[in-house]
Amino acid sequence: MVLMFKIVILQSLYNLSDEAMEYQILDRISFMRFLGLREGSKVPDAKTIWLFREQLKEANLVEKLFRRFSSILRESGFNAKKGQIIDAIIVPVPQQHNSHKENAQIKAGEVPGEWEEAKRRQKDTDAQWAKRNGKGYYGYKNHVNVDVKYKLIRRYEVTGAAVHGNRVMGKILDGSNTNTEVYGDSAYRSREIIERLKLGGFRERLQYKGSRGNGVSWWQKELNRKRAKIRSRVEHVFGVMAKVGGSLLARGIGIIRPRVKIGLRNLAYNFNRYALLVTMG
Repeated sequence: MVLMFKIVILQSLYNLSDEAMEYQILDRISFMRFLGLREGSKVPDAKTIWLFREQLKEANLVEKLFRRFSSILRESGFNAKKGQIIDAIIVPVPQQHNSHKENAQIKAGEVPGEWEEAKRRQKDTDAQWAKRNGKGYYGYKNHVNVDVKYKLIRRYEVTGAAVHGNRVMGKILDGSNTNTEVYGDSAYRSREIIERLKLGGFRERLQYKGSRGNGVSWWQKELNRKRAKIRSRVEHVFGVMAKVGGSLLARGIGIIRPRVKIGLRNLAYNFNRYALLVTMG
C-alpha cells in the first residue's frame, strides 16, 4: 500500500501516464531508490497503478490524505503563516463536440434529452467553458489557498472551469493561519466578498480594479503594487507544478477522476515543497 501511494505521488509530481510511470520506475535509479526497490524487484505494471488510483477514488481518500499530510506539516512546525493567497488555475480536458443547444442545456444543469444512454456515458457534462485573457478553455478549475510564508497549498477545491472563485472562497479560507490577511487578484473583489471576509475576521488585501468609465486611482495603484509582490507568490506554486510536471490535462468522464488527479497533484506539490523546506533548514 505504501509502495503504491509513493508511486502515484511520483506520477502526479511528474505528470506521467500509467505506462510512462511503469517504464520510468524500471529506467530511473532515483525512482527505484525513492520507492525502496532494487534491481530485479517486481515492479507494479500500468494496470496495477491505474487500479490503485481507482481504489483511492472509490474510497474518496485523496482529500483525506491531503488533510492528513497537512496535519503532519503543522506537527513538523510548518504552520500557515503571514497570510493566505487565494487563486485558481484552469485544468483543461479534451474538448467535447456539442451543438450550441446542447452546450446551453449542459450549462443549465440539464442532460440533452436526445442523447441515448451510450452517448451519455461518453459525454462529460461536468466540464465547463471559461474565458481567461480573451481565450476560451474547457475543463475544470483548481482553486487553491497558499500560505504566504511557506508557499504550501493549505486547502483546495475542484470545480467546473466556469465556477468563479467567489463561490468557493468560503470553503478554502484557512482560519488557522497566524495572519488574517487574505490576498487575491481583482477578480475576487466584490462588496459581498469583502463583507464576508470582514465577518469572518479576515483583513482583505484584494487587488483593486477600475469601475466602468473610471480607472484605478493613484493610491489604488500603489496598494496594488504592494499587494502584488505578495500575491505573486501563488504564481510560483503554479510555476513549479508546470516546470516539474508540465501542463496538466485531465482525462475521464465527469468530475470525479479530475478531482483525484488534481488532488494528487496538489498533494505531490506539497510533498516536494516540504522536502525543499526541510533541506533549506
